Amino acid sequence: MAAFKRILLKLSGESLMGEKQYGVDEKRLGEYAQQIAEISAMGVQIGIVIGGGNIFRGLSGAAKGFDRVQGDQMGMLATVINSLALNSALQTAGVKSHVLTAIRMEPIGEFYSKQKAVQILENGEVLILSAGTGNPFFTTDTGSSLRAIEIEADIMLKGTRVDGVYTADPEKDPKAIKFDEITYDEIYNRNLKVMDLTATTLCKENNMPIYVFDMDTPGNLKKVVSGEKIGTLVRN
Repeated sequence: MAAFKRILLKLSGESLMGEKQYGVDEKRLGEYAQQIAEISAMGVQIGIVIGGGNIFRGLSGAAKGFDRVQGDQMGMLATVINSLALNSALQTAGVKSHVLTAIRMEPIGEFYSKQKAVQILENGEVLILSAGTGNPFFTTDTGSSLRAIEIEADIMLKGTRVDGVYTADPEKDPKAIKFDEITYDEIYNRNLKVMDLTATTLCKENNMPIYVFDMDTPGNLKKVVSGEKIGTLVRN
């Protein structure tokens, strides 16, 4: 039995690199598609937002001299490339999926609207939401928070390479302690980097819980959706 009827899954662009230094690792992409196929078969309605950091990150581009607005637009296009890659992998795995874009670019993807998004979900298709919010200065974390609220998801699942939220970066501090549950206020007070401030505030103000977990271990997504406590729950 699934613990949630409708979820928004946020995936990291960097995670798609797998063992590579750049771009999309086919093995990692296939593993993600299989994990998504598993929970789709459970009847869960799935919306997905993917970052673009494996190809281009607007903020990094600005630091190298790119115009920030155009850099962010390049980052949006990177998320579209990742979305198309995941869409193809899902269809290869026998899962019906659909790409919507926050900027008009038919025939690559249909232009996003809440009504269209919800209809796709209710039809049992996996919904891939690309190009962030369609606006510069907003991250894909903010885009995923916005879309989770818009499609009325039960929860936002943030798939990362670590297994939850810690008191410090566990990859740098071996003494870091993991939280099973934490409030948004504690995240602010401890200055923890779960998502950027805009995304976190959006979830807090709209009472959208976030579950942070390790997506890179095959089978973990199904565990989370089945209600197993393997990550960190963030809520009011």
